[in-house]
Amino acid sequence: MRQATSEERLQIAREVHDVVAHSLSLIAVRAGVANYVIGDHPEEAARALTSIEHTSRGALQEMRALLEVLRAEPDGTGSGQQHVGLVPAPGLASLESLAARTAEAGVRVDLDVRDERPQLTPGLDLAAYRVIQEALTNVIKHAATDSCRVTVACQPDVLTLEITDPGTGTRRNGSGNLTAGHGIAGMRERVSIYGGQFQAGPQSGGGFRVTARFPLTGSAP
Repeated sequence: MRQATSEERLQIAREVHDVVAHSLSLIAVRAGVANYVIGDHPEEAARALTSIEHTSRGALQEMRALLEVLRAEPDGTGSGQQHVGLVPAPGLASLESLAARTAEAGVRVDLDVRDERPQLTPGLDLAAYRVIQEALTNVIKHAATDSCRVTVACQPDVLTLEITDPGTGTRRNGSGNLTAGHGIAGMRERVSIYGGQFQAGPQSGGGFRVTARFPLTGSAP
């Protein structure tokens, strides 16, 4: 019972972190832009405010859907409220929308989807999406760059995700180790649930790389 409760709490923590951290990072960046340009370029400030509105509404939709799931009883019954405004959980099919929101925050995403995407279980599809979302959030917050690349490679037995950026920002502490944070830990946990492999660290030529490999056979449901 304790183990099941702990696993549920970790899952909830990951979902809340990914939704809130990503959305607030985008909102903070766009709010800063609006504040900086509102005097000389009010039209750019208006675009930033529109982006903030769309981002916040999307985050609210995801949070409502998550809360409705948490209120549901084991037999599938809910909290007695109508399931209004709920949206399907995001997955790899939502990457273009994610890239567009990231671009609004000032980081252009070069999407490279190789091979035909196989039919994934909803849980694995969501996990892959969340890994990319968190990696992009880290680029926005830490990389000090205006571009990054997301590669999705689908082979019969493995799904590989790679997110790289050429940024000069640092994500390391004085000891040379990765800076502690919930984002890296959450990505690693999501990948490990499905028996996958996860790596995150600086590239030899500069910048940062996140790599996740999900096995497509024998993985957790």
